[in-house]
Amino acid sequence: MEQFLGLPPEASAHAHDIDQLISLLHWLMFILFAGWGIFYVYTLMRFRKSKNPTADYIGVKSHTSSYLEIIVAVIEVVLLIGFSIPLWATRVNQFPKEKDAVVIHVVAEQFAWNVHYPGKDGKFGKRDIHLVDADNPLGLDRTDPDAKDDITTINQLNLPLNKPVIIYITSKDVIHSFKLPVMRINQDAIPGQITPVWFTPILAGDYEIACAQLCGLGHYRMRGYMTIQTQEEFNAWLDEQAAAL
Repeated sequence: MEQFLGLPPEASAHAHDIDQLISLLHWLMFILFAGWGIFYVYTLMRFRKSKNPTADYIGVKSHTSSYLEIIVAVIEVVLLIGFSIPLWATRVNQFPKEKDAVVIHVVAEQFAWNVHYPGKDGKFGKRDIHLVDADNPLGLDRTDPDAKDDITTINQLNLPLNKPVIIYITSKDVIHSFKLPVMRINQDAIPGQITPVWFTPILAGDYEIACAQLCGLGHYRMRGYMTIQTQEEFNAWLDEQAAAL
């Protein structure tokens, strides 16, 4: 179902709060646009040449515009302090515990998303840059005991419903931007830097992973897919991927 302003479905627990803020900002912009439009028409009529044949150097004495500016400033402060900052603080400071979440590593490269799951042991294996090749884009060291059951995919992210997800994002080459429109998630993937994001999927389905940062000539085809499924389906998918190792 399409949301207000043509936004995509709200597929994460925090998506509604993001959309509410977007809606409030658009209402404020609409009111300002309509107000300035009305004021513009008023000035054209009020100060037309036939009504004012000579210039008036005294100007307007009313302080109405000042009051209106104060009201707009107060509304903007309320939006910032009452909505934006608390929402941002929740996304940045209140991460769920890793033992209660699905933890995944995503490594961007021109022009693909490499997804790394820790396997049943819950431990991520070592990665070695010297092992990176076409068949092993993450450079996963399979001789490491923790890496033996690790699962890797390219451009395919599977997640369970109603369980927090923590994704650690980085890049092998240039700056990319990991964007999940239905989850209201957008985070730059920066070489040499690991940045975590988290969300809780609440709507099953197949969705797009996009790159929101121009990253080279093949940027247009840097597209992945995200499948949100029940916990049982997710476990079955993990078993299927593990059996193929």
